[in-house]
Amino acid sequence: MRKPALSTLVWIGLCLITLVLAQYGKTWSKSLDIGWIIKYPSWWVIPIKDNISNGMKWLIEDARIGSVFFIDITRSISWLIEQPYLLVKGFLSVGLLDGVGRNATQILPPLSWIVVISGISALGHYAKDWKLAVLVGSCFLYLSVFGQWDSAMITLASVIIAVPLGAIGGLLLGITAYKHPRFDRLLVPVLDLMQTIPIFAYLVPILFMFGFGAVSALVATIIYAMPPMVRITTLALRNVPPEICDFGVMAGCTERQMTWKILVPSASQSLMLGVNQVIMLSLNMVIIASMIGAGGLGFDVLAALRRLDIGGGFEAGIAIVVLAIAIDRLSQAIARKNTNTHREHQDASWLKQHPRSVIIIVILLVTFFIGQLLPFLQTWPEAWTLTTGTIWNDTIKYLNINHFDQFEAVKIFFLTYLLLPLKRFFLGLPWPWSIAMLIALGWRIGGWKLALLNGALSVLILVTGMWTKAMITVYLCGAAVVVSSAIGIPIGIWAALNTKVGRVVGVVIDTLQTLPSFVYLIPVVMLFRIGDFTAMVAIVLYALTPAVRYASHGIRNIKPELIEAGIVSGCTPRQLLIRIRLPLALPEILLGINQTIMLALSMVVITALVGTRDLGQEVYIALTKADTGRGIVAGLAIAFIAIIADRTISASAKHVRQRFGMEAAHG
Repeated sequence: MRKPALSTLVWIGLCLITLVLAQYGKTWSKSLDIGWIIKYPSWWVIPIKDNISNGMKWLIEDARIGSVFFIDITRSISWLIEQPYLLVKGFLSVGLLDGVGRNATQILPPLSWIVVISGISALGHYAKDWKLAVLVGSCFLYLSVFGQWDSAMITLASVIIAVPLGAIGGLLLGITAYKHPRFDRLLVPVLDLMQTIPIFAYLVPILFMFGFGAVSALVATIIYAMPPMVRITTLALRNVPPEICDFGVMAGCTERQMTWKILVPSASQSLMLGVNQVIMLSLNMVIIASMIGAGGLGFDVLAALRRLDIGGGFEAGIAIVVLAIAIDRLSQAIARKNTNTHREHQDASWLKQHPRSVIIIVILLVTFFIGQLLPFLQTWPEAWTLTTGTIWNDTIKYLNINHFDQFEAVKIFFLTYLLLPLKRFFLGLPWPWSIAMLIALGWRIGGWKLALLNGALSVLILVTGMWTKAMITVYLCGAAVVVSSAIGIPIGIWAALNTKVGRVVGVVIDTLQTLPSFVYLIPVVMLFRIGDFTAMVAIVLYALTPAVRYASHGIRNIKPELIEAGIVSGCTPRQLLIRIRLPLALPEILLGINQTIMLALSMVVITALVGTRDLGQEVYIALTKADTGRGIVAGLAIAFIAIIADRTISASAKHVRQRFGMEAAHG
């Protein structure tokens, strides 16, 4: 029998010590009068959040460039962003107005629902075919039929302004990073933080600088949606074939011509995928942006959550999904469209060259003039509106009345056997031991660099006074990740091995992935009330997707010859799964768990609305009290937890690949 390695025995010993300390650490610390090893003393805390708040106050009140105050610059930027937004919003929602507030008079009505649906359908036909035209047209018709048109148009106006600004800003930063490696090295950690810090954390400074309203929401959306565009731009430019660059050099291109006439056109398809990511992330922001004045569908979902209106929340949430599907499919089709296609009938008149535009102009004129006499051509009649709100409300009411005991039993089971033991474990560990274990784990998996990173980030969480809140966050997200993995990985494996199941699972997962995160809170709160269990269920629903997808992808991507070798060797289906499929799919499964952790951490601020007491609550309180330092420090603590988890699990996946010969080991 093979003897365990010495390092394995050491790690088993360390884990046993950890369990003992978690169980008895508080008791021992009290008896030895060393309580500081459990609870970090408040007088040791470095007042970073106070310094940040004071710095923000100085920036807003006293900072100036020459004779111009900083706040004047931000308000000027706010005005520049607001003008095109008001114009687009006028065309889509409120009409073109003369004047401000209640004294404003409407000069022109907004585009009618018929014009918008016709225009979006024509764009779908231009980008691909009639199938896409019908799909996107049906999505927008759904918004009219179910009474979500006005809110959806406000949301669409925000997306129309935020996406070009985010895409152009990301493109310029990506080009700069491609040309200047030093700038790239500085930009990467900034992008990492932008993608891991909860957006709530920098809503407060944005509010201070740009004021409450749609512009602040647009700025927050741009910041949130820009990082993927930067990364994709840099990657796409690096992947341009060298011979194309050589051709540009031989043609005598200047540096500017090389960028805009050679590199960017050659990478255009990849860049359009980046634009697609900006679009989807902008739509993901609509609810959070509504908290600082964005309005639209996001505000409807948030208002429904506050009054626990599951029907209204689901209808607005589904409207966001429908809008996202239409814009996503349309942007993908435009990205794939061959922009170099030769136009036919070059000698034909403009009318024959642009039949879709002619049709839309005719519809616009007809609805404008006849709509004065027949209002239904301009605005969808309220009498024609359908609703599913009562169905959702009645369903939850039925479940609460008839199955309350069963839901309560499930809640008590998870609280008793998972949540409370995990909470006692993390809160009972001495902080010096926790940091030491993180450093040792980093050293074991990724070497001294990972050990140093883990140690530095955990110490930063400690000295800012966020350790206890961080441990509650780790416990809650850890429990959610365990449940998500326990559910998602088997489902992913099943979907990979069974085609019919895979199709059904794909539809369910796509739906879960596109529903806004706030939507999950409404039914869960109504079934389980507020508390940690409710938060865990909402996180599981939101974070389940990558566990399923990556497990399915890992199983499907195993080379067929390896499976055939196992069958020839006489392996049963169970042995094939346990001894061949799972070990080879383990790197992908680990990456799925990594993504599950990232989504769980991104959800903690939202679950603060249902009574959690973690870092998410700190960020949310900071937003309500306009406390910049508190919000940024708590947001950074969440980001540090995410970075530690990401680097550790990524290093583990790399180690597994090397172990199974899927990746060469580097000394």
